[in-house]
Amino acid sequence: MLLFKTNKQNLSSLKEIPFKLERDLQKIFEAHLTELTQLTLVKSEFIIKNYRLDTLAFDETAKAFVVIEYKRSNSNSVVDQGIAYLNLMLDYKAEFIVEYNERFTKSLRRDEVDWSQTKVMFVSPGFNENQKQATNFKDLAIELWEVKQFEGEILTVNPIKKSKSAPSIKQLQGTEDTEFKKVVNEIKVYTEEDHLQDKREEVKELYETFKDAILNLANDTDIKPKKQEIGFTRNGKIFSDICILKNSLKLWVNLKKGKLDDPKGLARDVSRLGHWGNGDYEIAIKDTKDLEYIMSLVKQAIPDYWLT
Repeated sequence: MLLFKTNKQNLSSLKEIPFKLERDLQKIFEAHLTELTQLTLVKSEFIIKNYRLDTLAFDETAKAFVVIEYKRSNSNSVVDQGIAYLNLMLDYKAEFIVEYNERFTKSLRRDEVDWSQTKVMFVSPGFNENQKQATNFKDLAIELWEVKQFEGEILTVNPIKKSKSAPSIKQLQGTEDTEFKKVVNEIKVYTEEDHLQDKREEVKELYETFKDAILNLANDTDIKPKKQEIGFTRNGKIFSDICILKNSLKLWVNLKKGKLDDPKGLARDVSRLGHWGNGDYEIAIKDTKDLEYIMSLVKQAIPDYWLT
């Protein structure tokens, strides 16, 4: 990535400033964890059994634990370590819940955690092609995030997208690795197909129309299917979600109460109600008559929309 600073007459490049230590990368990522990933920090340097986990986080929307590991170099395998950490969370569920409850005043019960949504994130200034290919399975709960810092206190964050033709990890089930088999059997990475299965054609068409409209709002928009809804992300942050119901859709705009400009009052305030999607605004959708107006609401939540 090349970054430049401009003025009226000159164009000057910004130099990358390498992280001296993995801990430096960890400090800056943890300091802005919620802003960057929408995850909640539970514990830095969480030690369990013979493992030291760099960052333990919790996804409040998915109700799942997330382990984050930092790599200053790209010479090591991430798949083996990722599989080991996923198994660690599945084997010692009680310890993770205890750590959460000691960190926060609210109490988290074992049955409130969706262990099938557990995942591991690796954060590094760069990953090599072998690492990217090794994790390029659409249903492998391991994510790669590239983070670089440049002069002028500029930070770039780039979640590595899996290719559209990424195969399923289940194709490798013939392996005798018991840790691998446990992860495949107990952890579920959802796809659009899971949400569209058994839905009426009219609802599928309605979803495709709104999906295409959202994707056309901004460059680099990605789709992140979850258990109950499908998230739309930019720069790693979910700005809207859609839940596909039997005869309609529900759409959420990821803004806090009071931040949405909605002159028609189409969005419902759900800040005090339980709901699946991110944000405090929910819109019920049965047809496309308000499509353009709804897109004007969604784009208010898109990170760095003005750069599009």
